[in-house]
Amino acid sequence: MRIDLSPLYRSTVGFDRLFSLVDNLASVEAQPSYPPYNIERTGENAYRITIAVAGFAEADLALEVKDGVLSVKGEKKADAADGREMLYRGIAGRAFERRFQLADHVEVVGAQLEHGLLHVELKREIPEAMKPRAIPIGKGIPTARLVEANAA
Repeated sequence: MRIDLSPLYRSTVGFDRLFSLVDNLASVEAQPSYPPYNIERTGENAYRITIAVAGFAEADLALEVKDGVLSVKGEKKADAADGREMLYRGIAGRAFERRFQLADHVEVVGAQLEHGLLHVELKREIPEAMKPRAIPIGKGIPTARLVEANAA
């Protein structure tokens, strides 16, 4: 079932990202299961996505972040024959694309391929302007004088 959100787009301002997320959730009908992955929290503001990419080399993988979506693509280059005849192929080497929706202020800080696992490190960096700050309470200074002092 598909929900039409176009009336909401016409009558709201600034909620584009929220509606895009709802659209993406509605289209999650047949998510591919290949390759398998884990998402873990490694610290208060740190995360790691681990994707099983056995048989893929660094040159076969591409990572891209665009509009808050991390895309991981894998496309295996054609193997050189080397005179070998493949009798059975049990290690999947098909092309894939995995997408991960990133929350606001989450950035990819690095990626590493190790033992057939691709580790993508993420960190949430909240800007100083958005962090809570304590407001000191002054004693004996009238509010009007405080505003004038700040304006100067």
